[in-house]
Amino acid sequence: MLRAIAALFALTALYLASLGLVMLARPGAISMTAGAPLLFGLELAGPYMFLLTALCAVAVAFGLLRRNNIARHTATLIAIAGIAMLVPPVSAATVTANAKLLATSGLGIIVRVIVAWYLSRREAAEEFRRS
Repeated sequence: MLRAIAALFALTALYLASLGLVMLARPGAISMTAGAPLLFGLELAGPYMFLLTALCAVAVAFGLLRRNNIARHTATLIAIAGIAMLVPPVSAATVTANAKLLATSGLGIIVRVIVAWYLSRREAAEEFRRS
């Protein structure tokens, strides 16, 4: 499960880095809203924010694979922050009866809850302490 969480962070980093590099190479080729589900408003800072966030995601993924306890705490905080950021879109989708937005935002919350739950379990903490 830990490898899957690290892979999730690595895939996120790959996606954001590729978007950021394309935006730098060909301005206007990709809309900045392509990163909105992952950056929650920070995409307005431009392609450098995409690259910075990708760098952070790579660091967390690498730290999780190396069983770094700080990376575990960082990943948990990122997941919790993502849950908090997705509550308004889920509420709006519920009120407007937008099934697609409700499904995507709800799935985002579910994945983040699983990540936060797994990394905060006692067994996971002990695994990080052992190594």
